[in-house]
Amino acid sequence: MKTFLFIVIVLISGAFAGLIHGTVNFAIVEPYLDQAIGIENQNLFASDEEEDTPEFWVEYEGYRMWQKSGQILAGVILGTSIGALFGIVFALSRNSLPGQNNVKKALVLSGMMWFTLYLIPFLKYPANPPTVGDGETVVLRAILYLSFIAISGFGAVGFYKLSTKLKERKKLFSLVGYGIFISIVFGIMPDNPDKVTAPMSLVNEFRFMSVLGVTSFWASTGIILGLLWNRLSPHKETPQSYS
Repeated sequence: MKTFLFIVIVLISGAFAGLIHGTVNFAIVEPYLDQAIGIENQNLFASDEEEDTPEFWVEYEGYRMWQKSGQILAGVILGTSIGALFGIVFALSRNSLPGQNNVKKALVLSGMMWFTLYLIPFLKYPANPPTVGDGETVVLRAILYLSFIAISGFGAVGFYKLSTKLKERKKLFSLVGYGIFISIVFGIMPDNPDKVTAPMSLVNEFRFMSVLGVTSFWASTGIILGLLWNRLSPHKETPQSYS
């Protein structure tokens, strides 16, 4: 393995996938965030927690501009870190992944990680806009969500390892086993403690756009890393010359 080349490929693919994710989020998720925060502001005015004054809106607009301007950069940083994890897993599992080339192999792996690390936890704890959620339950919600990600991820790795030890026809048992395992965990894990008080049309549209945003990241990661891997072949050792 050419270590330097591997690091470059992993960082570039993660950064560009994060850039795509941040850009997609800015285009399709931000409008729903604006709507949700607008509802939250009206609730603050109704409860007299804030006053509807020009000063409030100046401060609010400045804060939102700061948030929006940093979103793409945040996507690049997050994408680079997750891309590093993806690259390591790909390097370790590349030979056992199905597919005739590295792009297909990387897409298979990114699809698996998208499913186990994002979609399954999302179905249990779907993303909510700012109007949903009590500030006092933030830590609890984060613990539940991250715990579910860890359980799903480690469960998938465990059943994948099991599948490598089974013969071709018996590999299906590991997939069924993961399905049963994650279904039990899904039922045991506590529900989100916060009630949805925002309009469900807004919440559902926000969740759908969030799924599209994250999906764009995992798809981009697989495609970019696979293309770079095909082009640069970091797994091939440089032949040593002997004098």
